[in-house]
Amino acid sequence: MDEGRTVAFGFTPHTPASPSASADSAARLGRILEPAEWASAGIPLLRNPREIVSGLYERHHPVPSTAVVAVLNPQQRVIASASFSEPAEEADGWKLRNVLLPHLRRVVPHDLRLRVPVRTAVLLYCREGEPRWTETDGAWMWGLRDACTLHGLRCGAYITLTRDRWQVLGEKRGGRRPREHRGELPKPRGPLAGSAADGRGSPASARAVPQGPGGGQPGVPERAGAAGPCRPPETPRPAARAQMPERSRHGSGTAPRAGGGAAKAERHAAAR
Repeated sequence: MDEGRTVAFGFTPHTPASPSASADSAARLGRILEPAEWASAGIPLLRNPREIVSGLYERHHPVPSTAVVAVLNPQQRVIASASFSEPAEEADGWKLRNVLLPHLRRVVPHDLRLRVPVRTAVLLYCREGEPRWTETDGAWMWGLRDACTLHGLRCGAYITLTRDRWQVLGEKRGGRRPREHRGELPKPRGPLAGSAADGRGSPASARAVPQGPGGGQPGVPERAGAAGPCRPPETPRPAARAQMPERSRHGSGTAPRAGGGAAKAERHAAAR
């Protein structure tokens, strides 16, 4: 071994980052919106955010890493919504935009033919941690805004749903996390499409189901335990005509007297 040579173990020389990696990182950071940028973007305020959060929670029952995108009409009623699981491994608004677009196209047609958008898209993202802003939230904000532009919608509120509360980011409005009603079965998850038949754009699951004469579904017999035990068939009563005296043919309503026919025949015989 030469005296002028040294050997180092466990040391890795520093390799500078490539220009392409630095450019990608800078571009990714450019696709993240901070709360100040979001507040200055003119996002329309929700009239009743608690009602919207409760409705979307009751419909989709989101768990952590679940996003719920909903479309509101001009009266801020939910006319369509879809939920999907998307763990944000990397906060990149461009990737999240590409995730949102197919779900928007699946539940509502685009409004690109309109000069001014009339419908608004909002996003609720369920995640762990604190309700304060994170880079992942900034990426969802950027993705929601860009997806709305490409689909002809107004960009609406971004709401985070954590373990204890919900929060409208960019605003000072929030509340406790909605709770499921005890004794009720969870409703099916999936897309929710509004109906033009009811004239209000209400969800299809909220329509009243026509009922049969017994209160159940038409054509379905009543079962024991659903609305009380089934009753045994009743014994048919005797006809009313067998218990009541025969009425006169002329509608007088009075029964003929007993023996009246025999007395009349005797009078005719005496007259002869």
